[in-house]
Amino acid sequence: MRGIPVTGHLGSPRIRRAVAVTVALAAATSLAACGFSGPSTSSSKGLTIWALNDQTILKQSVDAYNKDHPDAKITLRLFSNNEYMQKLRVAFDANQAPDLFFNWGGGALNDYVKAGKVDVLNATDVNADRYTDSVMQSATFEGKVYGVPVNGLAPVVLYYNKKVLSDADVQPPKTYDGLLAAVKKLKGKGVTPLSLAADSKWPTLMYLEYLVDRTGGSRVFARIASGDAATWKDQSVTKANQKLQDLAKAGAFGNNTSSVSYDQGASTALLYRGKAAMEVMGTWEYANIAKAAPDFLKKGDLGYTAFPALTDGAGSAANIVGNPSNFLSLNKSSKNKSDALTYLKNYVLNGSQVDAYLASGSVPPVKGLDSKLAAVKSSSDKAWLTFVYDLVDKAPSFQLSWDQALPSDQADPLLTNTDKSFLRQISPAEFGVNMSKAGS
Repeated sequence: MRGIPVTGHLGSPRIRRAVAVTVALAAATSLAACGFSGPSTSSSKGLTIWALNDQTILKQSVDAYNKDHPDAKITLRLFSNNEYMQKLRVAFDANQAPDLFFNWGGGALNDYVKAGKVDVLNATDVNADRYTDSVMQSATFEGKVYGVPVNGLAPVVLYYNKKVLSDADVQPPKTYDGLLAAVKKLKGKGVTPLSLAADSKWPTLMYLEYLVDRTGGSRVFARIASGDAATWKDQSVTKANQKLQDLAKAGAFGNNTSSVSYDQGASTALLYRGKAAMEVMGTWEYANIAKAAPDFLKKGDLGYTAFPALTDGAGSAANIVGNPSNFLSLNKSSKNKSDALTYLKNYVLNGSQVDAYLASGSVPPVKGLDSKLAAVKSSSDKAWLTFVYDLVDKAPSFQLSWDQALPSDQADPLLTNTDKSFLRQISPAEFGVNMSKAGS
């Protein structure tokens, strides 16, 4: 779940899928690949930054820096989703990595940190205290900061088609039991209750992340992320898999979900065309809907709320999962650290950047946005932005998506076993056993 596309939404769905793919490619590629060419960190003529080619607002910050520093401009290289992670790994191994590199925080960034490839960022040097605390956790290891957020918040929420729910006399579900009841009524009306692009696998993982958190609380995955692979066999993980399977068994996702891929926009279209009543997806979906079906949005037919609570669970109903942000991190071998810190402190998510993200429908992870949110002119946009901001601001825990939080070599087994559990090809307990082996 990973970057902000041109429309401004965070956690590009293509990137979320690409992470597992590119990790596998990177593992299979010789790190000594001699055909690679890229910028050397020995240059003193200006910064080099690598990012994804859909980072439009980030590019604006580079343009602003270059205008102010014509004699030492930033060289920005943009990559497609599918090639980025592989090229970054090879570049680091060949000592040709950029000064600043775009990343997703969590376990993948920590892999570089533990390998001695990333420099610590002094909080005062980059004004780290202006960023949302829960977001900074994804780039903070052993109390030290290794990244600065560069785009918007992307918690996963429950979207719904107001008209479809109203026609079926169904209220937006606040609890898991309420969700099961809604599924039954919606099926009776011939509507797919929940749109899910299960062929892409990562959308299914969103359900499991929330169900584990709602069942056992944030401490469960925190233990897993810390390296305690045995926690995959925790009773709460087994129960969460059972609840996911119960939803599938109840017909919550329809009959063809395993053939639906997110990249083509089919699952999104089911929601705004009224073929499905609800969808669990990251906040980037708002911008997707605004672009694909502006009339649906203008009519006020799109609703959204937090993921349902579990009345018998240990996790807070205010906890959220998703993508806190993407980050820029500093190559420890950089010869341009002073320039890098100037850019990170003065140009990343400064006032104009914050305004640009809000205008695109994305909430940047900075504190004290109340006055800017109050100044948004569109009532629908203001309601949406305030909803996202409050959701994050009040969350006791903002859990980074598992396939980002975990070490890279666990991402593919995670997606594979989540899909198998969803399809009921393995039992809820077998999911935990399989993942404990993958994490050992």
